Amino acid sequence: MDGGPQRVIVVGAWLWGQASLDTLAGLRSPLSLHFELATRRAARRSTFVPDEKSHCRRSLPAVDSATANPTATTVYTDGACLGNPGPGGWAWAVPGGAHASGAEPATTNNRMELTAALEAARALPGPLVVVSDSTYVVHCFRDRWYEAWERKGWRRKGEPIVNADLWKPLVDLVRSRHGEVSFEWVRGHSGDPMNDVVDRLAVEAAQTQASRSGPLPPTELGAADQPSGRSARAAVPSLPIGFPVGHRVVVLGHRPPELGGYGENPVATQVRRRLAEALSGLRAVHPDLEVLTGLGLGAEQLGAAAAVEAGVAYVAVLAFPNQDEVWPSASREVYRRLLAGAATTTTISEAKPATKQAAGMAIGNRNDWLASVADAALIVWDGKDRHLGETVTSLERRIPDDVWVITPPADR
Repeated sequence: MDGGPQRVIVVGAWLWGQASLDTLAGLRSPLSLHFELATRRAARRSTFVPDEKSHCRRSLPAVDSATANPTATTVYTDGACLGNPGPGGWAWAVPGGAHASGAEPATTNNRMELTAALEAARALPGPLVVVSDSTYVVHCFRDRWYEAWERKGWRRKGEPIVNADLWKPLVDLVRSRHGEVSFEWVRGHSGDPMNDVVDRLAVEAAQTQASRSGPLPPTELGAADQPSGRSARAAVPSLPIGFPVGHRVVVLGHRPPELGGYGENPVATQVRRRLAEALSGLRAVHPDLEVLTGLGLGAEQLGAAAAVEAGVAYVAVLAFPNQDEVWPSASREVYRRLLAGAATTTTISEAKPATKQAAGMAIGNRNDWLASVADAALIVWDGKDRHLGETVTSLERRIPDDVWVITPPADR
């Protein structure tokens, strides 16, 4: 490829360059794919230790944290906000140990994430590993954002750094501990028990506007178990009882007009085959692979059909009941057949939307839910549609390095 080094993305047996995602460049065996994905995940699950004596950062695998410093305390932190901005809550908890939470009447989710980390660092002396599902918090110390902020007088592009009143004391506190405080990222809503505890504590604080603390783990979390009012990242409910717990890949993308039209056609067939090949490759790495699909017209239904072709179970995640009732009869027949073939079905909202706008919002909420529980994503996107581009960007923020784009054939 021309134009200098290219970032290479591997999906199944396909090898794509970032500059040309629809160009087949080579093949990789399942073993090669397994090595690359495992290496990428190990790099991503790192402990980031700010080093005030150097402009470089030290990265240690998360699994080595306790070995490197067996006296370090691990603390999980989280923040929540009802409306973003709106009433918020923060929480931290030590596995098997102390916990605390607090609230603010008017705040944002990012401020609550920052406050949770700051309060934990203030409360817990000595070597400390802060585990957060907020890339906003973790990446600051991984990428040393604060150094540029300080050089520029806590401004960026001429504007004051947002939340500098929280960033400054947190950065100062981390520095004053001389390398004792490190940060790890954990995927939110991924089944991590302690991430779930602080998630529920933070939501409870946001809802009740009350604080709580104790030297032992919390014994009651009832009020925060259904975080339905949280902000964009945090508005996602916990996994339903019986929901599959394998390696989950969500399939999203274009509707039929961008995929050659309704019904079987050469464009849709090629996209389905590419999806099936990608799923086959991922299944070689993750035998417990499961596809999440909303079964919407277009890419979502192609994802379900590709899962069948690849021998992978799929889960139907519906935005609302009877989403097919306004579709043509032929499309409804395909939908019902695919729905019957799903391993399980989850409906995000039991309320039927009254308008097209409400239906669109429900689908958006469903997509947020899917993004929050997915381990990977396959997106059918031509690189032009703005709304799908925003979806890709949002997914890349939530599941870095595990979002892959399949470009439909150009001759549609």
